[in-house]
Amino acid sequence: MDPDVVTGELVPATSPQVDEDLPAVVDPAAEVLSAFDRAAVKHLADIRPEKTKSGYARDWKLWQEFHDWTAQQTGHRLADTDLTVGTMVAFVVWLDQVKQAAPNSIDRRITGVTVTARREHGVTVPKEATEAAREALKPLKLDPVRIARGRGKAHAATPEQLRAMNTAVPEPTAGRKRHVPPPVALLRDRALAAMAFAIGGRASEVSALTVDGIKLEGEGLKVFVPSVKKRPARTVAVAFGEHAATCPVRLWLAWREELGRTTGPAFVPVSEVGVLGANRLSPDGCRIAITRAAQRAGLENRLTGHSMRAGLVTTARKKGKRVEKIRAQTGHAINSPVFWEYVREGELWEDAATEGIGL
Repeated sequence: MDPDVVTGELVPATSPQVDEDLPAVVDPAAEVLSAFDRAAVKHLADIRPEKTKSGYARDWKLWQEFHDWTAQQTGHRLADTDLTVGTMVAFVVWLDQVKQAAPNSIDRRITGVTVTARREHGVTVPKEATEAAREALKPLKLDPVRIARGRGKAHAATPEQLRAMNTAVPEPTAGRKRHVPPPVALLRDRALAAMAFAIGGRASEVSALTVDGIKLEGEGLKVFVPSVKKRPARTVAVAFGEHAATCPVRLWLAWREELGRTTGPAFVPVSEVGVLGANRLSPDGCRIAITRAAQRAGLENRLTGHSMRAGLVTTARKKGKRVEKIRAQTGHAINSPVFWEYVREGELWEDAATEGIGL
């Protein structure tokens, strides 16, 4: 046989054709993994707090508005899924210069846009894009004028401020009509502020408290803080206070007696004539009660609902309470930057670097 000749038995004359009618080969393991991935995405979306979802939705709308604005400037609209170093840095500049947003707000927008792009649009956001955006944000966070655009960090209340709030006697302003809250409303506000401070509670958690979830025990109150916005519930101990005006136990017992029931919401609305409502006081109502009490006391710093929560962290740390005990009381996540910021504030004068060095 001629070695230069290859017979047809060794090499087919034509390439084999795939029959298009044959069913595609399915990998069962790949199907199972794909099903798990789809279920995981849905589960994570389901357990995400509604406030976070709505916040991310607003962030994405701003991202789309930014693209609309750039289209007007350039005559060409980029796709919403174009997340690059250039677009992310330009987004930061646009939020700063056009929207006059506070630096902390811009930081949150960056997170919201990248998370939404990844989870809802399947876009892999380059790490260098988010890093560049936050690099552009750094000098803005050092500018006092820009920082002042936002509400800023909540002022941490002190026990002395709480005492001033709970002992202030409201009086009508001369020459003006001003409503003076009825005594029962003042009692509610005092008990509410002291309880918010004692449990380190968010306004939504104070609103969710129930009468039967607050039990008197030998050394104080055992308070069940319900799960709010899918955060874990917790049970905390509230000890008797040193002063009657700020003791959360005595104030709660006085308010509970006025409330006159053993179940239902712990704090309820009070009408201008002192009639108690049946429904729970809303989170906004809890915030307003605290802010107005601070105003009645003439406090220089504006206190909000979050001031009580921050105040417990800083005050307890100043008194040497263990960080893990404080965090268990407030329900902060272990990696919460806000929590650790208030802890550092409480530790500011502890073993200060200039103390006792001979200055």
